[in-house]
Amino acid sequence: QEQLVESGGGWVQPGGSLRLSCLWKYERIFSAYTMGWYRQAPGKQRELVASITSGGTTNYADSVKGRFTIARDNAKNTVFLQMNSLKPEDTAVCYCDARFGTTLHYWGQGTQVTVSS
Repeated sequence: QEQLVESGGGWVQPGGSLRLSCLWKYERIFSAYTMGWYRQAPGKQRELVASITSGGTTNYADSVKGRFTIARDNAKNTVFLQMNSLKPEDTAVCYCDARFGTTLHYWGQGTQVTVSS
C-alpha cells in the first residue's frame, strides 16, 4: 500500500528528546520530493515545523530553531526529525508531508508526541 509511515512518537519529560521517522512507501522517486513535518496541537491549526527540499535546503519554524533538526536519507526513502530540549508546548500530533510541485501532496497518518512531567 502506498503511504507515508511515521514512527518514533511517544511520551517524554521536558528537556528530553525524540526522533521521528517517516518512511516513503510510494512507487515515485522519494528524492524528488520536498519533505516536511507538521504538527497539530489540540484546538490549534496544523503548522509547519520543518521542511527539507530535494536539494537539502532546510526550513524551520521559529519556535523550534536550534532544538529540532530535519534530515533525509534518500537511500532509505526516509526523513527524520530529531527533537531535542522538548517543551510541553511541543505536545502535538506530528504529521509527515511530501510535496512535488503544486499538484502532488501526501500526508502521513500522524504520530503523537507528548511532553509532560
